[in-house]
Amino acid sequence: MAVKVLILEDNPVARSFLCRVVRESFSDANLITEAGDLETARRHIASTRNAGAAPATEPFKLILVDLELPDGNGMELLAELSGYPATKIVTTLYSDDDHLFPALQCGADGYLLKEDRFEVLVEELQKIVRGQPPLSPAIARRLLTHFRHGAGGEAPDTGFTTTGGFGNSRPIPIEKPLDHERLTPRENEVLTYLSKGFTIKEIANLMGIKWFTVNDHIKSIYKKLNVSSRAEAAVLASKQGLV
Repeated sequence: MAVKVLILEDNPVARSFLCRVVRESFSDANLITEAGDLETARRHIASTRNAGAAPATEPFKLILVDLELPDGNGMELLAELSGYPATKIVTTLYSDDDHLFPALQCGADGYLLKEDRFEVLVEELQKIVRGQPPLSPAIARRLLTHFRHGAGGEAPDTGFTTTGGFGNSRPIPIEKPLDHERLTPRENEVLTYLSKGFTIKEIANLMGIKWFTVNDHIKSIYKKLNVSSRAEAAVLASKQGLV
């Protein structure tokens, strides 16, 4: 079955690039709908909802949202889609706190920078299949820095949840104990690189192992530490002085 994807991006070149990223990221046949502004995106989304007597079509499973648009801000759409059954990923050039944290609080399930390399974006987007939030390496580092400097030893209310997504739930408690003695030396090494924002392929090259071996280590780390995302693992590792 085709996976329905909506890409909201006003720049035609960037939109074409994101289409390539989506096609490369998922093995299922993709049915990609493109929108260059908020109004067009809203019309496409409305067609997937029951509107009076008109039958709704299959809902989108993945929505990529640019923030700066000709007729508004992508955060408006994120807020409107709070109950919509799709994974919503911000794709933008902005990596600053003024864009990042409001987007997460509006319901973004991930945050990717369009300036990242093609293979990095593909790797991050594929995390959706594993139930992990796609985060550009620079964004993971920014989240780590933000949590490190949270006042009073408690994570600021950014909307980043322990379920691996981003919503208006409780923030991660960074005082959560980290039983890092249970990690193997290899897992500790992977965790260190992961916390510094390196991608799976970059970690594999640094350690001289296959990328799928790194992926296995990461899954084991998540299970042992009882976390569900790179950022949460990084926060816990930083709190315990491992990175």
